[in-house]
Amino acid sequence: MKKFTTAALAALIAAGSMGVASAADAQSRYERNDRQEQRQDRRDDRRDDRRDDRSDRRDDRREWRQDNRDDRREYRQDVRAYDRWQRSERRYNAGRYAPPRGYHVRQWSYGQRIPSYYSRGYVVNDYSRYGLRAPPRGYHYVRSGNDVVLAAVAGGLITAVIAGLFN
Repeated sequence: MKKFTTAALAALIAAGSMGVASAADAQSRYERNDRQEQRQDRRDDRRDDRRDDRSDRRDDRREWRQDNRDDRREYRQDVRAYDRWQRSERRYNAGRYAPPRGYHVRQWSYGQRIPSYYSRGYVVNDYSRYGLRAPPRGYHYVRSGNDVVLAAVAGGLITAVIAGLFN
């Protein structure tokens, strides 16, 4: 009987220690899960922060592109305001016209290049006096006969012709 009690007591102690171990094991599992959840939460927070930064940069790029688009649209509208060919509604007296030496009066049209000789003495600087809009940057008005031509300063490419501006 002593052997039986001793065996029962040993079994009871073993079972008790197993129960303590399983409770401790459960507690450590709970703590481990809690730590994993905290780590996951921190990762999620960092991801959210990165996403916010990314979306902010994306918004900045979108605004920048939209601003550029608007600038190009305004530039195109300004250029279109200078019709390729138009008849002047009013005529002005600007004195007698003498073409450059070796040239004669001719009709210019859009897309042609005006010789550089015209850029010397035939540029119309007081365009507002003649009812003309200010030329875009890099362009100037050049008188040729009774007409005025809007041409590029650098290459002389004609952008617009205003026919019959002068008497």
